[in-house]
Amino acid sequence: QVQLVESGGGLVQAGGSLRLSCAASGRTFSNYHMGWFHQAPGKEREFVAAIRRDASTIYADSVKGRFTVSGNNAKNTVYLQMNSLKPEDTAVYSCAAARDFYADVRDAYKYDFWGQGTQVTVSS
Repeated sequence: QVQLVESGGGLVQAGGSLRLSCAASGRTFSNYHMGWFHQAPGKEREFVAAIRRDASTIYADSVKGRFTVSGNNAKNTVYLQMNSLKPEDTAVYSCAAARDFYADVRDAYKYDFWGQGTQVTVSS
């Protein structure tokens, strides 16, 4: 079992930056692929970024070059650095953990554990 707690959300102006954190307790997160998803009101949950167990990363096209996902094994924490934020980035951001080594990390249904989410609001 893994418990995930996100933090770092807030209100920021367009062009600004935020860093989200996802602290994992229970099993060490290095045994999981870790993903970030967001969900805007009235929309489906969407993949944002992920860091696999081998430390490789993958991003949605909409955030490439602006967002960076990273992990700190010693702190059992995954980060999402978000730069050049746009109003369309406004959403609840959630982190998730997937046990299956062969999981498609872009697929939300492949994840086993989820955090409660943190709100990110980008004003224009």
